[in-house]
Amino acid sequence: MIDTKVGDLDADLEFLMRAVRKVESIREDLGKVGPVIADQVQEAMLGRRSRLDTKQSEAESEPVRKLFKFERDLAKQIKALTDKLHETKRELRLDPENVRQVVEVALELAGQPGLEEAKLPGLWPDPKRKTCPVFRLPALSGSWESCADGLADPYDQKIRPLVFDHNLSKGNPNVVLVHLNHRLVQMSLRLLRAEVWSPEGQKKKLNRVTARVVPDSALQHLAVVAHARLVVIGGDSQRLHEEIISAGGEIREGRFSRFGSFKEMQAALSVATSEEPSEGVKRKLLDLWPRTADAIHQALDTRTRDRTDGLKKMLAERSDKEAADITTILTELETAIRDQLNDPFYRENFLPGFAPAEQEQFERNVDALRRRLGEIPNEVKKESEAIRARFTAPQARMFPVAVTFLVPKRMSQT
Repeated sequence: MIDTKVGDLDADLEFLMRAVRKVESIREDLGKVGPVIADQVQEAMLGRRSRLDTKQSEAESEPVRKLFKFERDLAKQIKALTDKLHETKRELRLDPENVRQVVEVALELAGQPGLEEAKLPGLWPDPKRKTCPVFRLPALSGSWESCADGLADPYDQKIRPLVFDHNLSKGNPNVVLVHLNHRLVQMSLRLLRAEVWSPEGQKKKLNRVTARVVPDSALQHLAVVAHARLVVIGGDSQRLHEEIISAGGEIREGRFSRFGSFKEMQAALSVATSEEPSEGVKRKLLDLWPRTADAIHQALDTRTRDRTDGLKKMLAERSDKEAADITTILTELETAIRDQLNDPFYRENFLPGFAPAEQEQFERNVDALRRRLGEIPNEVKKESEAIRARFTAPQARMFPVAVTFLVPKRMSQT
């Protein structure tokens, strides 16, 4: 409701400014403004109206305003989740090339033919790319045969090639994206996981030890890095966190010396090539292992303690966030139910036209909502306590997985 004196220039200008702001507000809510206040503005400018009354139009636009607010909030949530997804991909190094390598190794371990490079206009050949990003899935046997499901084009039934990069599949119906939940990737991960955690003494196809050549500028001495699986469990023995950790150091004159920092170790690992040292060097590394095994294990234990201490703050924040999230969700549900129960709209406009059976069902539904409303406060308390208990006294479990020897180029052939 706006009061202003008509006839005064400043008052008229202020009146118009407020009208424009009303117009913009309603434009955002409804997408049109003419039928809402145009007549009132005209009357005010002619001196026949001293008030700009938009209460009724604003009340009528309230459902639409709520809808637009919901859409804006949803867009913000989607953006936040997308950013979190990209951050997680970076942390876990889930880039297309790594996913492809996992599939290639799994196919080899399973005795299946490997992926074949394919040609596709616009993707490969391409002078801007160094490696082929498009592959054809050969005929697989056994349980792997089902990995070909969905490759046939739904229109002409031609078998489409595979890509591992999401950006290459956008708007391109001629390729199939091999994402993390694709059957080919899932079967590959299951096979590799089974190989890594198979019992001692069981025949393995996947070696736990590898040796890789690094540039001379990366290391002055031989280095060894151990990798382990770190699992953090909570008070209810449920898994709270899992990751692969690494610890290692250089071998100087037969003695193990830890890297000065985690960053130094990561820098050495990041430049490791696919080249292997000579067989003679490999035998020397095997001879070195018994003298360094205990020190490597101690380094892993130290890394486990350090990483667990670092995770405590993150887990505490996660506990607070999950408790706050469930409280918010249930509180919003409580508010929505209460608003519906207090809203006479349905009872006044629909109930009189219902048949007796429908009216009885309506009342039963209302009673059920009232019961649910009464349960929510206790449910908030129970759910919050359960979340707190889950994150209470986290414990770490470490399982060694593999060992990587890093050999400077100048020492790889001796």
